[in-house]
Amino acid sequence: MREIRLFTPFSSRGITFANRIVVSPMCQYRAVEGAVNAWHLAHHARFALGGVGGAVIEATAVERDGRISEGCLGLWDDSQIDGFRQLAELYHGQGISVGVQIGHAGRKGSSASPWDGAGPLVSASAPRGWPTVAPSAIAHAEGWPIPAALDEAGIARIVGSFAASARRAVSAGLDFIEVHGAHGYLLHEFLSPISNGRTDRYGGTLENRARFALDAAQAVRRAVPDAMPVWYRASCVDESAGGVTLDETIELARRLKDIGIDLVDCSSGGIRGPVARSTRPEAPGHQVPYAGRIRREAGIPTMAVGLITEPGQADTIVSEGSADLVAIARELLADPNFVYRAARSLGHPAPHALLPENFGFFLARRNMQAPNTSST
Repeated sequence: MREIRLFTPFSSRGITFANRIVVSPMCQYRAVEGAVNAWHLAHHARFALGGVGGAVIEATAVERDGRISEGCLGLWDDSQIDGFRQLAELYHGQGISVGVQIGHAGRKGSSASPWDGAGPLVSASAPRGWPTVAPSAIAHAEGWPIPAALDEAGIARIVGSFAASARRAVSAGLDFIEVHGAHGYLLHEFLSPISNGRTDRYGGTLENRARFALDAAQAVRRAVPDAMPVWYRASCVDESAGGVTLDETIELARRLKDIGIDLVDCSSGGIRGPVARSTRPEAPGHQVPYAGRIRREAGIPTMAVGLITEPGQADTIVSEGSADLVAIARELLADPNFVYRAARSLGHPAPHALLPENFGFFLARRNMQAPNTSST
């Protein structure tokens, strides 16, 4: 019988994942002033009981005005640490490593939740809105407010905020950190020529456009213990004329590796339009080739994400060397027992978390599925 690579351990610095399936970060839009609440604990409990190898907590703002929406989580204040500690303990109780994705929304901030249209809040001066910032005074899309172009003092302040949030994540007992450099948010805005029209040392060449992302990632790396992994989520291509190319992202990945970043989480799109998704038609595994090329050519571990829904598909991605990990969101929402289903489908023993005494085991035995919901 061949080895089922999907169920082999994977190590990143000082932590080891029992298998290669990771909960992808999913915005819940349920926080109040950035704080974890009962919703987030319930959301993550189903995955913690499902035998995943690891999990990434949703996009978490490094500054209050760096939120995507009013309902986004934050680690800009020490008062928010305890809620993340509860999430860490929830996963650790099942022997699962958990990290947090930290970022700044940039010009896509101050937006409504998806069920309210995901558009900009009325204005920066409205009671519910706040001013947004970006590399250049270019609106995200028609009808969106024009952001303020950051000066170097503002850039330095936000780099410091990334480091401070990382230290809070350490205090919360989280195992790793993912820096959010994708989906049209601030670090991606600096990288992309579509949103960056600067002529100073943060604009123009790839070296200049990547400077902010590398500074933020390095600040996080320096703020946490050596044994703690730091990952980076990238939009590997903009898929719009004049945008970021895969070759540029491969070069970015090489530089991230040089400063001590341990893995690139390979997504795409989001620089234009209100929805942070690829503009390319979505098909199963449509972003996997990005993870494969970055892994081979930059020599850094990668995580593949995007419509990975079938056990055989997930195992093939890892077995063929396209990625070291697979991040799953929508399929785990639809079936929190996906890991058990994958193990049974591939002929592998059930993970420890799904031994017979676990209620999830009996749900799976009866072929009962969670409601078919969609990811945010």
